[in-house]
Amino acid sequence: MTELFTPFFAGTRLRACLSLPALVLAAGFLAAHSAWAFDFSDVARRAKALAEEKYKAPTSQLPRELRELKFAEYKQIQPKREKFLWAEGRTPFQIAFHHQGMAFDLPVKIHEVDLEGVREIKYDPRDFDFGPRSPDPKQLEGLGFAGFRILYPINNPSKRDDEIASFLGASYFRMVGKDQVYGVSARGLAIDTAVPSGEEFPRFREFWIARPANSDKHLVVYALLDSPRATGAYRFTIIPGEDTTVEVRSRIYLRAPVTKLGIAPMTSMYLYGSAQPSGTQNFRPELHDSDGLAFHAGNGEWLWRPLNNPRRLANSSFLVENPRGFGLQQRGRDFRQYEDLDERYDLRPTLWVEPRGDWGKGRIELVEIPTSDETNDNIVAFWVPEEQPKPGSALDFNYTLRWTRNEAGLYDPKLARVLQTRRSAGEVKGADLIRRPDGSTAFVIDFSDPAPAKPNDPPLPVSLNFSTGGNADVIENSLRRNPVTGGWRVTVRLKVKDTTKPVEMRAHLVHGQTPVSETWSYQLPGYEKTE
Repeated sequence: MTELFTPFFAGTRLRACLSLPALVLAAGFLAAHSAWAFDFSDVARRAKALAEEKYKAPTSQLPRELRELKFAEYKQIQPKREKFLWAEGRTPFQIAFHHQGMAFDLPVKIHEVDLEGVREIKYDPRDFDFGPRSPDPKQLEGLGFAGFRILYPINNPSKRDDEIASFLGASYFRMVGKDQVYGVSARGLAIDTAVPSGEEFPRFREFWIARPANSDKHLVVYALLDSPRATGAYRFTIIPGEDTTVEVRSRIYLRAPVTKLGIAPMTSMYLYGSAQPSGTQNFRPELHDSDGLAFHAGNGEWLWRPLNNPRRLANSSFLVENPRGFGLQQRGRDFRQYEDLDERYDLRPTLWVEPRGDWGKGRIELVEIPTSDETNDNIVAFWVPEEQPKPGSALDFNYTLRWTRNEAGLYDPKLARVLQTRRSAGEVKGADLIRRPDGSTAFVIDFSDPAPAKPNDPPLPVSLNFSTGGNADVIENSLRRNPVTGGWRVTVRLKVKDTTKPVEMRAHLVHGQTPVSETWSYQLPGYEKTE
């Protein structure tokens, strides 16, 4: 299963010839040597050297039989449990490998790092169960893995078969915490997303997985990224728990200039929801992995942007200096919002990025792509630095990724949050343009109640700040108490002047002149004229 290619000491031979004190010293030396022999700096050196070489596109050797699999068929190909990495060990972590298939047709190298050195884990088709099919073993020789997944007893301490993470496809990876279901994905890097010249998808071509000690509750994974115009070194320290967090250290090198470099990118799905009801009947009232973009700006402002499934691609940018946090959130936690027993959208996590250090000037960008299918990820968000790095120079970005269902725990508890956004029912044009009989569009936005300065103080008296661009006439703009939630309800009704152009809106609660809520920011998309 494994092949040693950078040996240092053979542990069994060393133990045979040393006394107990010498063994203690040797163990410390081996640990120090292991850390010196392979760490983040080694991956960074490889990334830098790779950036100085001409890009070599990988080639696929995947047989046609496996390339043409449907998703359900691909899922039938599973590694045999006895072939999981560390299956016989006492560490709580195990590694299972993804076989190539469908669009996952490029091999990645995977290594194990331990006190004895670094070993490449070799692909062997006999380690997999192919379900009802029997591919020709000769066609699979040397094929390689598509990626890997991580197992850890996150829900039941007595079982080691809870999948908490998966690295599969380009530079995509996703995690879950306790009682969560896979949803939003992270990516290593985004290049020229929503740029007319086309997006470039960097890929993790090589991984190094450090074997944890039996008592360790974290796992370290190193990754080498490559693409026509960029390379990168990554270290992921994965800490499973109620929230699963990943401490990310990254260093990026460019081979050639890029138009837009997306840092800490994430990808999700939004088909329809309360702010954009479905144009066709469906037993599921809402269908999305995430329902909004949130961020905490360096100046202290919090912003909430409900998502859209637009009829044409939409690109929104928010200038933010030194962001304190941003992410795609799934705020709807009531099962009745989704009514889906199989997919459990109510259990899909929020993905939150917490930058370490000051990132400087830049923008948070949200890309919304039209889709008619829930299997397509159509939402992308990332940070774009104001100054793009020059080829050959190193760019370091360090941050924490948090997969959580506790969105409120990310916020200042005194700040009022947006609980829901609902668009009015009425005439439906196509699948998404909804107007009332008088031609107006109405929105209802529920805020929670801002907390008073002291626990025993009376509720704060608040008023509403609402603004919109010049492409709409505001017919109604009101604020009143919501006795059911104990918060506040905003009702906005407006007439769009030019329906081919978007309408931007913003609303927040104030106490006097002081903001006491996050800012609700919404874009009503523009649509092509229809007959």
